Amino acid sequence: MFVDKAKIYVKGGDGGDGLVAFRREKYVPEGGPAGGDGGKGGDIIFRVDEGLRTLMDFRYQRHFKAQRGEKGRNKSQHGAGAENMVVRIPPGTVLYDDDTGELIADMTRHGQQIVVARGGRGGRGNIRFATPNNPAPELAENGEEGQERYIVMELKVMADVGLVGFPSVGKSTLLSVVSAAKPKIGAYHFTTITPNLGVVDVGDGRSFVMADLPGLIEGASEGVGLGHEFLRHVERTRIIIHVIDMAGSEGRDPFEDWVKINEELKQYNAGLADRPQVVAANKMDMPEAQEHLESFRRQLGDIRPDIEIMPISSLTRQGVQELLYRAADLLDSIPAVAEVQPEGDAAERKVYKLDASEDDHFTITRDNEAFVVHSPRIERMLKRLQMNSHDAILKLARTLRHMGVDEELRKRGAVEGTIVRIADFEFEFVESSSYY
Repeated sequence: MFVDKAKIYVKGGDGGDGLVAFRREKYVPEGGPAGGDGGKGGDIIFRVDEGLRTLMDFRYQRHFKAQRGEKGRNKSQHGAGAENMVVRIPPGTVLYDDDTGELIADMTRHGQQIVVARGGRGGRGNIRFATPNNPAPELAENGEEGQERYIVMELKVMADVGLVGFPSVGKSTLLSVVSAAKPKIGAYHFTTITPNLGVVDVGDGRSFVMADLPGLIEGASEGVGLGHEFLRHVERTRIIIHVIDMAGSEGRDPFEDWVKINEELKQYNAGLADRPQVVAANKMDMPEAQEHLESFRRQLGDIRPDIEIMPISSLTRQGVQELLYRAADLLDSIPAVAEVQPEGDAAERKVYKLDASEDDHFTITRDNEAFVVHSPRIERMLKRLQMNSHDAILKLARTLRHMGVDEELRKRGAVEGTIVRIADFEFEFVESSSYY
């Protein structure tokens, strides 16, 4: 099964907790603090592997969590950092942040990698908090939480040449005769429901990758038929071979087919209108094909004289080799990677973010008899501090005083014994200055 879109959850590893410990060796009086720092949590890294072709693996595994760092140790030993988690993805994968729509990365080269979720920092042990005024602190930090997010993955096949056209015009048959690919071929619409790739050996030492893209129909750019799901794959191709049923075997006019398909490509992404294109006038072995070809040349020449028309027959292989030579010549004359500027919603995906800053902003609300303090800075501090020691409580009290929280509580009517709540931490308001 070909899977070209997936949504997954990733989370970097949490940092290890710092340790409160002291030196207790014999003959070392007043040894002092010896609690080490926690190790860093593992990152989640996406790495391109050219051996992969679909996002099938992400259909069954949608959650990726890196390991957390080790806790700090005594004797001033730091905990080991966790190993990074490397996730292999196919070339051509585009990564978006599901919450913001931000483009994270466009992964195209083998070995290219990016960190999509960073691991948290390890907490500091009590050796980091020793000062002349407090040479033996009983204070340490918890590890920082790893980054977590939902990521949307879209795969756009990496091919040099893309075959486009209405259903049943012979795209799959053409791919099958010029490469070792074995796409499904049938006398009904939408035989091809997934892109097929094949390596084409031109015969003169040159080769390229050709993709047979599912048949497009009028309205594909708006979600009609299967084209809405696979138009994204056309963006990666360096040149387009537009296969036309020149015999009109299904009662359609060949020139109207060309106009409709090109309009759908333009509606999806205006940049595709400038992509080098060759018209493969297929089924030339059938009656009336030659007459239709002459009319098609006149009509196309009036609006796009730059587009070359090459008569072929995938069934008898008439003109197929000439088409391959022409495609190879075009590939030699254009850049190795086709760049298409995003249109519409895709162009608006740029997201600007402000760097997080430690401000002293806070708000105070009432909950029955209790006061509730809301402050991102203090809430982050409570997550990091190990609040089971007297030193940690003193540090919190000093922070509340310096930020002006205790003064504001007094103005709101807080007295000795009033309950104050910050996140999940609850304590009694104390007037005594000994805590500061």
